[in-house]
Amino acid sequence: MTSNEFSSSIISLKGNLQKYAMSLTLDRDNALDLVQDTYLKAIQNQDKFIDETNLKAWVFTIMKNTFINNYRRKIRENTMMDGTQELYYINLPSDKGTISPESSYAENEINKAVNSLESEYREPFRMHVEGFKYEEIADKLDLKLGTVKSRIFFARQKLMSVLKDYND
Repeated sequence: MTSNEFSSSIISLKGNLQKYAMSLTLDRDNALDLVQDTYLKAIQNQDKFIDETNLKAWVFTIMKNTFINNYRRKIRENTMMDGTQELYYINLPSDKGTISPESSYAENEINKAVNSLESEYREPFRMHVEGFKYEEIADKLDLKLGTVKSRIFFARQKLMSVLKDYND
C-alpha cells in the first residue's frame, strides 16, 4: 500500500474514529485531540502495518492504546511522590480552610472522647483512623485479626454513644 493509499484509507475512518474517541473521552475537544494523535501515530508507524490485514482494527488499537497511555500519564502527573519516612507529606491533611470555633470545640470533644477509651480500644481505633489495615494493626499490637476488628467496632459504638449530641 502506498503512502497516499494509506493516508486516504485512515482518513476515511474519521467518523468512526471520532465516535470511538468520544466514547472513550466523553469530551468533544479531548476526542478530537485523540483522533489527531491517532492519525499522527498511524502515519509515523505506517511501516509497521502489514498489508492485507485489517487497517481499521489496527488504527482503533492505536487509538485505544494512546488513550490508555494518556490516562496513565495524567494519573502519574497528579500523583505526589513522597520519599519521607512514614509518608509524612501524603498523610498531611489538605487545606482545611478557616477553622471555626465550633469545629475546634467539636474536635477537642472528639479527642477527649477518644482519649477516654481504655487503651485496649483506643490504640487499635487510632491506628485504624490513621489508615492502618486490620492486618497491620493485628501484627503491630500482636493481636488476632478478629480481636482487632471487634475492638475497633466497640470503640466506634462507645464514641457514638458519648458523642451522640454531635450526630444530629
